[in-house]
Amino acid sequence: MNLDHVLAGFLPDSRGHDGLALAELLAVQADARLTVATIQPPPWGSPGPGKADESAWRAYLKEQAETGFEQARQRLGERADYVTHSHRGSGRGLVEVARSCGADVVVIGSGPRGAKGHISLGSTADQLLHASPVPVLLTPKGYAERMPGRIDRLTVAYRRTPGCDAALTIATTAATELAVPLRLVTLVVGAGRAKIEQRMLEGLRAQAMTDLEKAASGRLPDVAVETLEGRNVALALGETDWLDGELIILASSESGPLRRVFLGDTSVKIIRAAPRPVLVLTRQPVGSRQSVTK
Repeated sequence: MNLDHVLAGFLPDSRGHDGLALAELLAVQADARLTVATIQPPPWGSPGPGKADESAWRAYLKEQAETGFEQARQRLGERADYVTHSHRGSGRGLVEVARSCGADVVVIGSGPRGAKGHISLGSTADQLLHASPVPVLLTPKGYAERMPGRIDRLTVAYRRTPGCDAALTIATTAATELAVPLRLVTLVVGAGRAKIEQRMLEGLRAQAMTDLEKAASGRLPDVAVETLEGRNVALALGETDWLDGELIILASSESGPLRRVFLGDTSVKIIRAAPRPVLVLTRQPVGSRQSVTK
């Protein structure tokens, strides 16, 4: 994973501005190129009597894009490139733009539903999280209103699998590139009050800490490790402190296609409960190494 080119999917609403704020923050800190893209429905293709209507529709789409980009320029000025692309699916359209412009990460805002400070997975996110060839960075609702001064820590949701080990290698290099500390957390979820469940919890807790310490060994100096416990994912994530400028990093499901983003059930639960932006990495071949280079 490189951080040379950040792509922000943008619409002129609060969700679009949330994603734009995070994309700007990442691009500035990584000294990366920034592209702002608006995905529009394709123009009508029917000839004959509908031609005049099609012309009006094209003019309307152009006006809408220019209005949206004017809002984005008020924040970014000419530090970004601005592109429009036609596609029936906004997420699939962003996949095409990412490929064509060589983006290294796609940043979008939350879906229309969900609570402030959290991420809702709308149709755009759903399409990206099943097809993107580059990592996807999801922004909580209301992020632009409380935008931090900088990205100040990366937290990897870790469990001992080849996919998570590959994600940890990527995160370690990214932490160095962004000059931020790195933290590893493992969620221990679901134990009840029964004694047998408590014994199982103790075993899971001990194994999780062993795995975390082994994973952290030899990485950056002073990598923090934590186990987060709760009856569900949301409660577990609430058992730690989150810095204002923190990013959470998830590996893609190992059952998904190589070099694509693809989520499992637990990752979806983490995204929906996460109090900070979530970066979902693409699935890498076992033993491969990605780097963040300048």
